[in-house]
Amino acid sequence: MGVWAANYYAQAARFVLHTEDRDLFLPADAENLVRCWSACEDAGFELWSGDEPLDSPRDHWLAGRVVERRAAVRASDRNGLEVDLSLVMADFDFETVWRERRIFTVEAVEIPVASLLHIVTSKKTLGRDKDRLFLATYREAIEELLRREQSD
Repeated sequence: MGVWAANYYAQAARFVLHTEDRDLFLPADAENLVRCWSACEDAGFELWSGDEPLDSPRDHWLAGRVVERRAAVRASDRNGLEVDLSLVMADFDFETVWRERRIFTVEAVEIPVASLLHIVTSKKTLGRDKDRLFLATYREAIEELLRREQSD
């Protein structure tokens, strides 16, 4: 749902945007969150909440507390791959984003991606320094990509 997702819309290298991490938008569902955490652990990722490792046991009870608080959890492979497991996307609920997603296929793997309009709108709403910088730096490329998405 973040900048990394926006790169799937790039059709030329000049449209590829830089980001430090990846953002995965998940439904606010404790059972799904437990499965997600388990998959991350199986892949060798460490899970963090803020500056601390995510508590254990990583069970339905803990997932329920994370869902209630819409707390952010980060998965890290300790080699530079950081994935924010987010239950919140500014201005949008999961069902809307999922319904309007676009599927990209990379090496025979289908990757659901939030619409570019949702990604950009969310960044505008958040208004964090890094979001404002992203939007200002890539304004022309984003506008062209949005035009292309709307004409598809």
